[in-house]
Amino acid sequence: MSYAIADARTMLRRQYKHAIRYPAVAVSSLFLPLMFLLLFVYVFGGSMGGGLSAGSSYVDYVVPGIIFMCISSGAAQTSVGAASDMTEGIISRFRSMSISRASVLTAHVLANVIRTMAAIVFMLAVALLIGFAPTAGVLEWLAFLGAATLFSLMISWLAVAFGLNARSLETANGASLPLQFLPFISSAFVPPESASAGVRWFMANQPFTPMIETIRGLLLGAPIGSSLVVSIGWAVGFSVIGYLWARKLYNRERV
Repeated sequence: MSYAIADARTMLRRQYKHAIRYPAVAVSSLFLPLMFLLLFVYVFGGSMGGGLSAGSSYVDYVVPGIIFMCISSGAAQTSVGAASDMTEGIISRFRSMSISRASVLTAHVLANVIRTMAAIVFMLAVALLIGFAPTAGVLEWLAFLGAATLFSLMISWLAVAFGLNARSLETANGASLPLQFLPFISSAFVPPESASAGVRWFMANQPFTPMIETIRGLLLGAPIGSSLVVSIGWAVGFSVIGYLWARKLYNRERV
């Protein structure tokens, strides 16, 4: 175990050397959620907030959705990074070396989780400046951090699997698009009740909606109901699928 931890630390340091070398990639994944936050609050907020209950602030409603976008937007960078390792042959080199195989995949996942949590902190700071007013206490903030970390782990493992499965960097980027697009058809920006019947059903039952509702409930004191249990179930299930799939792809021979 000590060797595996040391190998994972080495591989994580490799990820951050890459991030320093190519800072534009990390900045772009942060810029997109920030752009949507400002766009939906200052441009679309007046009309889209009309479906909320009286006295509700659209800033308070949309920020949890933007926070989840911070989580999902890291999928592209992680997927492309894993695909780059696979297509450039470094994975084959790692497999021939006396290192923990899990450390290579774990480093991709941990690097994305750390980037995501830093992005969330930055986004919350901006949100507070433009009027976001969370009512969470200490326990709720801790629960929020735990939930955000779990959701980020889910996205990261799926993104790594998509990247290892891709034949090119372009394919890897395209494969991660559903993870970035699904928040737009959820409760992130408008309540599901405001959509048409078919879209409303999808918004209410897709995996990301209970995750967003969990974040919203923890930060704003809104009723969570079954969203917490459902979101944890989805997140754990997808994390296991992503991990097993990524491990299988890592160990396969490239043809």
